Amino acid sequence: MSKIRITAGDFSFIAETHPDAPQTVAAFLKMLPYRQKLIHVRWSGEGCWVPMGDFKLGVDFENHTSHPSVGDVLFYPGGYSETEIIMAYGACSFSSKLGQLAGNHFLTIVEGKENLRALGVKCLWEGAQDIVFETL
Repeated sequence: MSKIRITAGDFSFIAETHPDAPQTVAAFLKMLPYRQKLIHVRWSGEGCWVPMGDFKLGVDFENHTSHPSVGDVLFYPGGYSETEIIMAYGACSFSSKLGQLAGNHFLTIVEGKENLRALGVKCLWEGAQDIVFETL
C-alpha cells in the first residue's frame, strides 16, 4: 500500500491506497500531484466531491460501492454522471440527479479522520476548498 497526503482547506490527511482497486490506484498515482477544488455533494448526503467533467482515467469498475464509510475515498469513472472523486465525512449514499452511483474505493483516510466533519461543514457553508493529493 502507498500513502497519499491529502490537503484540503485548512486540513491535512494521510490516506492509504486500497488493495482491491489496483487499476484505479495505479492510474491515479500517475496523476500526482493532483490539484483541484473540493465542493460539498448535492445528492449524496455527508460528503464532498471533486468534479472532473468528462475526464477519463482509463479504468472501469473494480470494487465499487454506493455506501462509503467515513474516510473512504471513491473514484467514479463516469458514465451516468460526470467523472468524480467523492470523500465521505458522515452518512453517505453516493448518488446523482440520475439516481444511485457507485465508485471504486481506492483510498482510505487513516490519519486526520477526526477532521473530516469539520472539512465537510466548511465546504457546505464556505464553498469550494482547494484540495491537493500527493505522494508522501
